[in-house]
Amino acid sequence: MRRADRLFQIVQLLRHRRLTTAAQLAERLEVSERTIYRDVADLIRSGVPIEGEAGVGYRMGKDFELPPLMFNVEEIQALVLGARMVDTWADDELRVAVRAALDKIEAVLPEAERERMKTTALYSLSFNVPERMRTYMQLVRHAIDDRTVLQLTYEDREGEASERRVRPLALYFWGKTWTLAAWCELRNGYRNFRLDRIEQATVLDETFEHESPVTIEDYVRAMTADHEG
Repeated sequence: MRRADRLFQIVQLLRHRRLTTAAQLAERLEVSERTIYRDVADLIRSGVPIEGEAGVGYRMGKDFELPPLMFNVEEIQALVLGARMVDTWADDELRVAVRAALDKIEAVLPEAERERMKTTALYSLSFNVPERMRTYMQLVRHAIDDRTVLQLTYEDREGEASERRVRPLALYFWGKTWTLAAWCELRNGYRNFRLDRIEQATVLDETFEHESPVTIEDYVRAMTADHEG
């Protein structure tokens, strides 16, 4: 990583955290703590309002804003491809949001970079997108954000339907469909529900807390253990 890129990453990391140690920055950026100390000192001397000290941690001063950013070719291609995938495979609310985000990015780019956005030849095809998947994705997303319990009528691979009360944790995309990672109260354990097999979903007037074992971290550990086993 170029030093200029590393300095930019340090600023970005400090902007999104309350207090960050040099060790955390060094691990994230794959450099030594001594390098972080030197970089932070140089940023402070250049006028970046970083508060804190070595051995304690750093944070960004309030009201700090970065100037408009430039993107290289690969960054533009990544943004466009990601946006096209969302436009193909996400719900209508996210599709509108990603188009608006691209419009905002395009508006601040120089003419040459705007042209690169338009001519990026990376696509995500929308053949055979299950309609039920689009129907319930937005509802499930909001339930995850709000930590509300869901009542599902779910159809398994044999076509048998069952009623489930679940605590939604996350959505995963597998290339052709999305799955809901959740804690199933009926099975008293983690279960994965394909969105295209949900026959009906209702948000209940009941919330839950992210407390072990009902957390995404516990879910990931359990899935990893099952896979390795």
